[in-house]
Amino acid sequence: MAATPTRRSPAAKIPSAPKKWSSKDGTTRAISPAGSFSIVVHGDAAGAETLRRVLTDWLTDMGLIAAGNAALVDGYVGYYRPYATSHDDFDQAKDFHEEVRNAARSLVNGVRLLRRGKLKRPDASLREPRPK
Repeated sequence: MAATPTRRSPAAKIPSAPKKWSSKDGTTRAISPAGSFSIVVHGDAAGAETLRRVLTDWLTDMGLIAAGNAALVDGYVGYYRPYATSHDDFDQAKDFHEEVRNAARSLVNGVRLLRRGKLKRPDASLREPRPK
């Protein structure tokens, strides 16, 4: 049986440290390895949409690319229902389960496109006017 690659195993593809390049105007900036992401946030009372938005902003600020609208899911299951039955509510939420599967499928498609060089950040060629 083959071992599953992990971040620590030699078979895993770990992004290298950001590369530095100098532009024509002499500024130096780091280029992060591009990546794609999917986010699924589940809540039972409040805050799921806010958390999904904050995580999305954070990842896009780091230069990652969302794997499409289907890859960004927030939802409530068992909204304001007792905790004792919340797992039962979650098990019955078949539509939410399918949304999660679609988020995973969208991420797989995004990674495939990224590896083929067909998924790129539209702003990748722009100069950062206020580098950090």
